[in-house]
Amino acid sequence: MRGGGRSGAAMRRAAPLVLVLMMVWGGMVVVAASRAGASTPEVQSLRGKWRLWNGNGSVVLGGEVPGCVHTALQRQGLIQDPYYRFNDVMYRWISLDNWTYSRTFNTPFDIRKWQKVNLVFEGVDTVAQIRMNNITLGRTDNMFIRYSFDISSLIREVNVVEVHFLSAISYAAEQSRCHKGYSIPPACPPPVQQGECHVNFIRKEQCSFSWDWGPSFPTQGIWKDVRIEAYSHYHLIYFSSTPFFEKSAQQWSLEIKAIFHVVSSKPIAGLVTVSIPKLQTQQTFGVKLQPGEGSIVLLVNINKSATVEAWWPNGHGKQTGYNMTTTFSMEAGYQIEKFSKIWQDFMFACALYPTDQSYLESVRAEVSHQVRRLKSHPSIILWSGNNENEAAIASNWFSIPAADKEVYIKDYIMLYVENIREVVLNEDQSRPFVASSPTNGLETVREGWVSQNPYDTHYGDTHFYDYQSDCWSWTVYPKTRFASEYGFQSWPSFSTIEKVSSTEDWSYTSNFSLHRQHHEHGNDQMLQQIGHHFKLPQGTDPMKKFRDMIYLTQVMQAQCMKTETEFYRLSQSEIIRGEGHTMGALYWQLNDIWQAPSWASLEYGGKWKLLHYFAQNFFAPLLPVAYEDKGVLYIYAISDLHGDHTLTLRVVVHTWSSLEPVCTLAKEGVTVRAQSAVPIYKESINDLLERCRNCTRESCVITFCLVGEGELQSPVNHHFLSSLKDAVGLEETQLSASVSQQDDIYEFVLQTTGIAPFVSLDVGSIKGRFSDNGFLMTEKKKVVVFYPWEPTSVEDLEKSLTLTSLLDIV
Repeated sequence: MRGGGRSGAAMRRAAPLVLVLMMVWGGMVVVAASRAGASTPEVQSLRGKWRLWNGNGSVVLGGEVPGCVHTALQRQGLIQDPYYRFNDVMYRWISLDNWTYSRTFNTPFDIRKWQKVNLVFEGVDTVAQIRMNNITLGRTDNMFIRYSFDISSLIREVNVVEVHFLSAISYAAEQSRCHKGYSIPPACPPPVQQGECHVNFIRKEQCSFSWDWGPSFPTQGIWKDVRIEAYSHYHLIYFSSTPFFEKSAQQWSLEIKAIFHVVSSKPIAGLVTVSIPKLQTQQTFGVKLQPGEGSIVLLVNINKSATVEAWWPNGHGKQTGYNMTTTFSMEAGYQIEKFSKIWQDFMFACALYPTDQSYLESVRAEVSHQVRRLKSHPSIILWSGNNENEAAIASNWFSIPAADKEVYIKDYIMLYVENIREVVLNEDQSRPFVASSPTNGLETVREGWVSQNPYDTHYGDTHFYDYQSDCWSWTVYPKTRFASEYGFQSWPSFSTIEKVSSTEDWSYTSNFSLHRQHHEHGNDQMLQQIGHHFKLPQGTDPMKKFRDMIYLTQVMQAQCMKTETEFYRLSQSEIIRGEGHTMGALYWQLNDIWQAPSWASLEYGGKWKLLHYFAQNFFAPLLPVAYEDKGVLYIYAISDLHGDHTLTLRVVVHTWSSLEPVCTLAKEGVTVRAQSAVPIYKESINDLLERCRNCTRESCVITFCLVGEGELQSPVNHHFLSSLKDAVGLEETQLSASVSQQDDIYEFVLQTTGIAPFVSLDVGSIKGRFSDNGFLMTEKKKVVVFYPWEPTSVEDLEKSLTLTSLLDIV
């Protein structure tokens, strides 16, 4: 298929089908209208109730589509919550069985009037034989592919569809056995993960066989929509729009790509008109759709006299959208109506993968489908072929003998460069592609796609984890171009753990706690990191001790991540010995998939850990950051704002024993340039301590903020001069809170009789979030707002509230 220039009189004589595609940059809506006499395509969703049974028919039940076997069994009361205690291991039998989904349906339209009827599965998990009316339509072996089967000659008034699944565990093991030439590591996950083997031999969500932050549930099911589509002449499969800015011409253009399936045996000609009224742009193209599946690519030049507002990430500008109407006027056709609405990794991680022909074909289809599906999203800035697989080869994670290394490098290039990269660049020329993360970018390419050190801070991006070194020391962290993955673990709150455990589990060293930790030595590493700066609980009450340990892991995680992220942010405007200009920090990870210790800042169910509250501040667009170097205190002003500002730096020093400051400083006229990190304050620690009534490192703490005109103000930041376990003057304080309702939100007025570090408010299982949490309270009174996610009351909040500070840990 091709797109041509403007059409002549012959095209205008065509009987017009009008297919209207309305595009909002950053979001797309596709609608249609048909020519007179043409039939609108018909779609019947097969979502809803299906039947399913296991391999020998001993378990038969109803289930929902989309859904999976585990959710069906749980809803029917045949199993408990799979996340309860040790059920992830107890229910392994479910994934080892072979399950069948079945649905009987009536066809609601006249089959005879359609040239093509398809049965479409948007997502099948994963290995299955698809049958309809006792005829095999085909097989699936890739969770990330859209499957379409021609049922034009099979469909009747009453039909039976069956999806016969094969255990993903069994399939992966068989595929591994069939790979005779050499092993593809890793064969199995570490024993601590309690997972399944050979996940790299199946195109299924890799973490479903277990990961260091998740359980092993390699389930079976129909996880996306399934439907019947009936149409004649042609059918739109994908539609995307990608904007480009040509610097030399100072002009915006828009690439439109439409992929059609043409049923007709002859080409179908017509016109395509693209109209963007707000940008005073309209262009018409002559097109010809060839039989079979193919694409039309149109390049629309935006009127130069129009002002285009770019789509900006949150906090950097508007997410401006433009309504675009694309009209296909064709010789023949039908009406169709379709509605559709950040770095995108493909689903390859922490493993090596096979490159036999059938595997590569499946991967190419997967990548093509996913790029077509996702490329209209403006928030995707980069395609990445895999996560950490270049590093796995370069650092020899899997103990591959040196003599065999070239075999695996060849496979790596075959998969990610010669296949995935080729497909991505063919489907989307608007974004860069990197084969892996971390990577050295062009330097990796020069070294033959597998560099000697993918973690080199002079190039590309880096991942960084260090659980032994003191996380409060900025010297630990790499001064990298882009810190694309880093993190520390913590436990989720007690209210989250309580739902999936029993009383004998509520100990940091219980069998449950050990079972739930899928990162080897993870619980001990958290204790070690806590021990650098905090006292561990020594009380005799086991319940309080467990709660206190949970609290300390969250405090540790939040403070460690604060220190590391602030270091990356203050490094953005300087180069030191070739390192620096850190222009990105992306921490691991956002959310949990079960109730267990992990690197997440959001717990299972959405509750915010202290880290997520800290992230509000350490990613604030305006932020002062302090660090020490050789006995000198430096404060940097970090600004992601789009304009320069003249601000005042306020520095306050407290002794731990008093809410009254011992000294304050207001430095006015501080110029902070847009999108930069600049030093604004420097003083030796000894001079500061002497100036502030002979403070000592152990007896004092520093807080500081930036203030500008109007409401421009940074969060209040803090800098500890010593470990808090060594702090002098920290005394037990009385913390209290009163709760009141203000419209749909609730105000918590906190009062303290002394300085309280890491004040945490917790309302148990009541869903919602606070405006601030985990803060250093240096004033007698503080107001915190609670935003509920479900109906609640002052009485419920008061009853559920737990106030904790570091002083409560004994």
